[in-house]
Amino acid sequence: MRAIQVATPGGPEVLRFTDLPVPEPAAQDVRIRIEAAGVNFIDIYQRTGLYPVAAPFTPGMEGAGVIDAVGSDVTNVSPGMRVAYAMTVGAYAEYAVVPARAVVALPDALTTRLAAAVFLQGLTAHYLVTDAAPLAAGSTALVHAAAGGVGRLLVQAARRRGATVLATCSTPEKAAMARALGADHVLDYGDVPE
Repeated sequence: MRAIQVATPGGPEVLRFTDLPVPEPAAQDVRIRIEAAGVNFIDIYQRTGLYPVAAPFTPGMEGAGVIDAVGSDVTNVSPGMRVAYAMTVGAYAEYAVVPARAVVALPDALTTRLAAAVFLQGLTAHYLVTDAAPLAAGSTALVHAAAGGVGRLLVQAARRRGATVLATCSTPEKAAMARALGADHVLDYGDVPE
């Protein structure tokens, strides 16, 4: 299979296209034929060595595609299912093996491309508004970088939970986006005098 690998930490120049054997799933794993991989800051942090990963490794902590093989103990999913996953390294390849417990079946209306683009940020936003700082009606949430990937989802999730949302952005266009997503108050810090 074709894959991108990192042998030593560094900039984008350390990303190498390579051929690897198609991985086989262990007893509690599934193999996914990757149709789309998310690109996230954690991938960059791992590539540069900020978050150490044993090398060589195939980057990509988020992917979506079709299950084509399952381990002997897997009963909750089956080959042919369209799924997404996050927080397992290896999505920058044609196939990835991930724990069966980590995959989520995709509804027909959701493309694998969109799922791979939003799954990790969506999990982060959900965790922040439900576990890290549970929001409810009457809560107030301050969302920095409200026009970014996680920020846009946070604004919407906080509003759905009834919170008042204070948002920060760096440009008038991003401020308009935050307002359109439901932010109650927006600070364009790019327009603040030093």
